[in-house]
Amino acid sequence: MEHIPVLLDRCVELLTPALTRRNPDGRGAVLVDATLGAGGHAHRFLSDLPGLHLIGLDRDPQALQIAGERLAPFGDRATLVRTRYDGIDDALAQAGVDEVGGVLFDLGVSSMQLDRTERGFSYRADAPLDMRMDSEAPLTAAEVVNTFAEKDIARILREFGEERFAGRIAKHIVRRRPLTTTGELVELLYDAIPAPARRTGGHPAKRTFQALRIAVNGELDSLRAALPAALAAIEPGGRIVVMAYQSLEDRIVKTEFGAATASRTPPGLPVELPGHEPDFVAITRGAERATPEEIERNPRSAPVRLRALEKVASRPETARRDAP
Repeated sequence: MEHIPVLLDRCVELLTPALTRRNPDGRGAVLVDATLGAGGHAHRFLSDLPGLHLIGLDRDPQALQIAGERLAPFGDRATLVRTRYDGIDDALAQAGVDEVGGVLFDLGVSSMQLDRTERGFSYRADAPLDMRMDSEAPLTAAEVVNTFAEKDIARILREFGEERFAGRIAKHIVRRRPLTTTGELVELLYDAIPAPARRTGGHPAKRTFQALRIAVNGELDSLRAALPAALAAIEPGGRIVVMAYQSLEDRIVKTEFGAATASRTPPGLPVELPGHEPDFVAITRGAERATPEEIERNPRSAPVRLRALEKVASRPETARRDAP
């Protein structure tokens, strides 16, 4: 199945100005694709900018293999690193890179992972209860549902899935376990969630599967650590684009971006203090959504929220004022 990168043209539009500041072909610029996946976004940037160097991160060895084959024609212009995206600092250090012109995050589970039913990410096909993005990681969804205490399962479903029937589902899980397949879990959810609630808000398994996947992969903690590291790595004039697909991720992005674009001048002062200006400016108005045309072409783009920032270039007037 062909995997269509989400908001590809918009990502190119937003990041290219930062990557071509020195040279129109991207020479001297580095782009970090922090969620490489199958390499769709990476392939477009490397094709459009023949001087660009890309560092692609992914924890999934299958994804790295697929992306590696896809990006092989670009040779050493593409450096692929197996790591979670909160390993961005180490990945840049290994590559001998101090600052980058752009960073791209395409969060959540990839369509490639969903399509590989044996990975257990999808509630639409029966498969082992796995849900690991890194197939060598120790924790699986089966271990969560079969060994965690009822109160901990309920907390995971409530916090990571915003599931209002979390307690009821946790009771059913503990009563019916062991559960070994996604099909068994989906059947249980149909029993646990009242019929009127099942008829609204999408598939009744959506929130539980999201919660288990986030818990298994530590996604929110990873994102909280990755965003400050990514912002710190961006050079003046560089940009960051983040695409989130559910509210928990987007809240973290919104909070981090809000702090990055906030003045450090103490509240109540009538003027901005020199050196206290925001480090970043927003280059999108809030969170952008996919157009109806994009959603029709690529249904996975329907829930996306895209936010982007640019790091403020050095201010000559401040430099002159501070000079001896």
